[in-house]
Amino acid sequence: MMIKLKIIVFLMLFALSNHLTAQSAISHEIGVIAGPLEFRSDYGQRNSNSNNEKNTGYGIGFVDYLTFSYRTNFGTYFSEHFRVRNELSYGKTELKHYGKWVENSHTSIGYIQLRAMYGSTEIINLGTQLEFNPLQIHRYERSYSVFAPYISIGAQIGYYTAKASSKLGELGTPVTTHPKYLVPSDGHPNGFSNESKAVLSAVASIGTRYKLNTMSDLLLDLRWQYYNSDWVDGLNPNRDLFKENKYNDSMVWLSLGYIYYLEH
Repeated sequence: MMIKLKIIVFLMLFALSNHLTAQSAISHEIGVIAGPLEFRSDYGQRNSNSNNEKNTGYGIGFVDYLTFSYRTNFGTYFSEHFRVRNELSYGKTELKHYGKWVENSHTSIGYIQLRAMYGSTEIINLGTQLEFNPLQIHRYERSYSVFAPYISIGAQIGYYTAKASSKLGELGTPVTTHPKYLVPSDGHPNGFSNESKAVLSAVASIGTRYKLNTMSDLLLDLRWQYYNSDWVDGLNPNRDLFKENKYNDSMVWLSLGYIYYLEH
């Protein structure tokens, strides 16, 4: 049901974008964004800020905004308060276990195996968000050195490549692998996987623009992205046996950006 809902939202937003682009009041704004991202995964201690901070990667993206107030003088509520944001982005994170389960004071084989485990995930995302601006877009565009906060929701489709490894050797044997990851899980022979697959995600953002001049803005954006899979990081312990594995993978991305107006 969740997958179907995300697909419907994704298609509706793209349909809205394509429909409105055909109208004469559409203008484009293009930009680039980049910044650190925290990948919330099955690596390390769950709900640990220290673990999340250490499992930080980077992301970069290209954005195209559709603004509907072009050639109108304070038009409809929708055209003055909403934008559609299309985006293509790339992110990569190196992953390790951090927290109380890998403290150096422990010398049992399980702790050694967890400390030796490492991995990475790379993902390309393509998607659309509907952005709401409390301030009128026209009023903001005619001002200088002002902030324009916003919130947005949307959906994306991605393609990830996950890798899981160990300093002890190839994963998959009792010598190199913690027992938690040797149990079959979600159609896989183990609780880890090296794979490349498509994935859907829901996206929510909060941020602000800052008006630099007539034709450009700075952007600060904080995003939460929730995937419909728990394999994006390459780990997914069997949920029936390991109850702490409650959630799919997710990501928090703080990015800075530069936006340029193609029309004004």
